[in-house]
Amino acid sequence: MKSLLVQLDEPTYRALNRIAPAAKRQRAEFVRSAIRKAIRETQEQRTRRAYLQKPDSEADADDWSSAEEWKP
Repeated sequence: MKSLLVQLDEPTYRALNRIAPAAKRQRAEFVRSAIRKAIRETQEQRTRRAYLQKPDSEADADDWSSAEEWKP
């Protein structure tokens, strides 16, 4: 696993310590999770923009008019 040095301003640092204290080893996982979430959201935004620029034609779109009801 790679390491990353990140500098935070004091208010952000204090807020992070309240949410994910270092003593309980929650901080690193919190930061990793936040980074993964930001990456996912960025990828979804790019995909959304791509579809807005070139939407599926009606012929390419899925036809859900006769879809069966899903039952778990």
